[in-house]
Amino acid sequence: MLTFSVPDQPGRSFTCEALLFDMDGTLVDSRECVERTWRDWCARHRLDSDELLRISHGRQNHDTIQMVAPHLHTAEELAFLTRAEEECRDGVVAVRGAAGLLRGLAPRHWAVVTSAWRRLAEIRLDLAGLPAPRVLVTADEIQRGKPDPEGYLSAADRLGVDPGACVVVEDAPAGVAAGRAAGMRVIGITTTFGRDRLECEWHIDHFDALRVRAAEAP
Repeated sequence: MLTFSVPDQPGRSFTCEALLFDMDGTLVDSRECVERTWRDWCARHRLDSDELLRISHGRQNHDTIQMVAPHLHTAEELAFLTRAEEECRDGVVAVRGAAGLLRGLAPRHWAVVTSAWRRLAEIRLDLAGLPAPRVLVTADEIQRGKPDPEGYLSAADRLGVDPGACVVVEDAPAGVAAGRAAGMRVIGITTTFGRDRLECEWHIDHFDALRVRAAEAP
């Protein structure tokens, strides 16, 4: 079991069996690359990049295109975005406190569930200097992306943990919705959106604000 507490909120703590993390914006600060890629793509097609970025965080690329410009939902456009994201290495770093937190967790206690495909997830985790999870659920391994709960339910299943005993950490509304739809508690991390956009009981600004320790089950 894991016990959580937030130092600036005395008396508040809870337990769970596993932590499930989103990647971009949660463990890895890749905002520079993500936004540059989308802004370049929008410029090519004379689309409003600010409008697109209001909904793209936490979603798979093909879902975002389908929402904003379904006529551009083609293999060529998806290939352009894939190349651009894999080749962008600028400014990709770990979110404050993420490395220390992950290294203190046993592999059976955590997983990553991302809207990135496996190659991109591995690139960004490596650039950020973060340990590779034993369970990594990527966009190319599931049928339905966030806000659908499939990814989080798959991670819980692969860890052998009941969904209700998992806690999700997310930075975007689509991911928060996915975690809640999976029947999991969600901690919102305010790296991408403010607390008003993340419908969570708990919020943190970075991982140094969260204390996690292993504890024996009662």
